[in-house]
Amino acid sequence: MDKSRRKELVQAYTERKPATGVFAVKCAPTGDAWVGWSKSLDKRQNGLWFQLRTGTLLEAPDLAVAWKAHGEDAFTYEILEEISEEDPHKLGRLLEEHMLDWRAKLNGKPIASR
Repeated sequence: MDKSRRKELVQAYTERKPATGVFAVKCAPTGDAWVGWSKSLDKRQNGLWFQLRTGTLLEAPDLAVAWKAHGEDAFTYEILEEISEEDPHKLGRLLEEHMLDWRAKLNGKPIASR
């Protein structure tokens, strides 16, 4: 790969807008789901998995207990819905509304949103 192409790819990556939306962490053995929203869905999964692996997740203690009981392989991170909205006030309302809808559909438990 030549330097100019590499530079283009790096620039495109740094300028990309992160996916915003609603996610769920699901436990296969129990069927439990924890639902939240994030302004950066990819980073949110990485952060959650790090906290769960290191035992530092404080925002959803029942998720941490289930993780410890069933192990990492029993859990999935699912993007339930991506939401695009330029107005930050509308975006905040949409994220909250859609998250509550998904919690109701999945009988989900809360997990901190960011």
